[in-house]
Amino acid sequence: MADPDRLGTVMTQVAGVTVVAWLLATADAPDLHGPRLETLLERLVDTPVRGFLYEEGGGAAAVRAAAERWHIPVEVVAEDSGEHEAWLAAMRTAVERLL
Repeated sequence: MADPDRLGTVMTQVAGVTVVAWLLATADAPDLHGPRLETLLERLVDTPVRGFLYEEGGGAAAVRAAAERWHIPVEVVAEDSGEHEAWLAAMRTAVERLL
């Protein structure tokens, strides 16, 4: 189990992971879309992770900047999580594009 407020717990889980899905758009924690997200993206560069899926919150610009800076494939999905079936389909499609 990883805690997005403690990036060390996230980083211990990425061994053998190809795509990280940061699905926290509804989280009421601005740091998860700002400084923590930026730090996570920077740390992922030196891991086996080769794609990053971001459920659009306030950090989409940081995710796109990381993609340019470190050539990390990313997908930013803005589908409303309240529409579960459409949201799930959008997430699956995004992961498939990253793979």
